[in-house]
Amino acid sequence: MNKKLISSLMGLGCILATAQAVADVYPPWSEGRNNPVTERGLEFTVPEVDNLPDFHGNPMDAKLSVFVGGNYYFAMAPLVAEFEKEHPEYKGKIYYETIPPGLLATQIEKGGTITVGNMTWTVKADVYAAGMKRVKQMVDKGYVKAVEPYATNDLTIMVPKGNPGHITSLKDLGKPGVKLVMPNPAFEGIARQIKAALKKAGGDELVKAVYESKVRNGETILTHIHHRQSPMFLMQGKAVAGVTWGSEAVFQERHAGNPISFVKIAPEHNSTAIYAAGVLKDAPNPEAAKAWVEFLKSSKALAIFQQYGFKPYRP
Repeated sequence: MNKKLISSLMGLGCILATAQAVADVYPPWSEGRNNPVTERGLEFTVPEVDNLPDFHGNPMDAKLSVFVGGNYYFAMAPLVAEFEKEHPEYKGKIYYETIPPGLLATQIEKGGTITVGNMTWTVKADVYAAGMKRVKQMVDKGYVKAVEPYATNDLTIMVPKGNPGHITSLKDLGKPGVKLVMPNPAFEGIARQIKAALKKAGGDELVKAVYESKVRNGETILTHIHHRQSPMFLMQGKAVAGVTWGSEAVFQERHAGNPISFVKIAPEHNSTAIYAAGVLKDAPNPEAAKAWVEFLKSSKALAIFQQYGFKPYRP
């Protein structure tokens, strides 16, 4: 075979391998499964550069728009698919966003308008889903009608496969030299539960070590979007541990197949989140919104949640 041709083929192989490696590290990891539209048109996705992993579906003329905190973005595809079986009239007409719940609340307060890069669009939410405390706040502010809890989730310590940092407990996160990636308290409600768990495990000293001292010296990286960034930084070797919801770690290891593992947190130190949803008072599609909220509490929806480590909410 011609040497130049061999060289070209080898070069192409390297490019494809590099592209695949980048795709494996950067979201979206769903390979299009989280896009609920029926017609996709031009496919244009570039990992790390142009991927918009938190925006799903077609916002134009959507018949149901769900603003859901990113804590279970990975469960939305099977949830939507199951919901569409029960309500075929909404098939291909569902749009949802999975940015942090605090930012979703801000978007709602700004009339549904959001800007990403050079693009600005407006979508009026029909449903707001987040931690129960956050949904109650939106009720108190007059945006959401009522709070409907449906599932719970516990914290875990996410680590790269093989646990190179030899992390065994929350106390290990305060050790000098242990590089962390942690949810940012400015954007993510999970940070409150994490701080509570750290305090149970090591008192105020551990909280300050992880979220103050190590932030100052660069050993703790704070996320800018939400804790979906945590597995990215772990796979890139920028950190050896980070606290996330257990469902995120289960998804990364067992469903996405990424080189991620996790270390369980002792029950006496752990924190539990309660997830809730509510219909917006000015929802453009109130009947669809009500149907979605009721669906979240159904046995079929809860069975999907349980695949990722969630538990049904029990009053």
